[in-house]
Amino acid sequence: MSHESLHLSGRLTGIVETHAARLTRDTVKRLQSSQQARSYSKLPSGELYYRVNEVYQNLGRWLWEKTDEAIQSWYKELGERRFAEGIPLSEVLWALTLTKQQLVDDLDACAIVDSAMDLYRRQELDRVIAHFFDRAVYYTAVGYEALASPRPRH
Repeated sequence: MSHESLHLSGRLTGIVETHAARLTRDTVKRLQSSQQARSYSKLPSGELYYRVNEVYQNLGRWLWEKTDEAIQSWYKELGERRFAEGIPLSEVLWALTLTKQQLVDDLDACAIVDSAMDLYRRQELDRVIAHFFDRAVYYTAVGYEALASPRPRH
């Protein structure tokens, strides 16, 4: 891992750890009021809080330490769980999108860009977050669809 990546990792982890409760609370509010994620508003607030907090608490490790296989495994399982709970795939994917957007919005609010290097770091952080959530969305859909698709008969 490069020095730059370590700096970004530490910075993101610090922001998420410092603001995890607020990030989670704000994301839960967005989910509960979202027309595109109606099923999430039916979940108990405590359970929804736990689910969202789990994503934020693991984010630093997912971004910098985990292999693609680990992310694939965890998010495929997430897709399978949401299918079993009867939450439509579109709502599951929208929940991930809102989670990412809340994080980006929070980073924007915390951003202090005093130099070209700070701007570069912020752009790199945005790129890494987008790449992670793209993979999370894909693997969640793979897990969901694996259970949703009719099994071939022999």
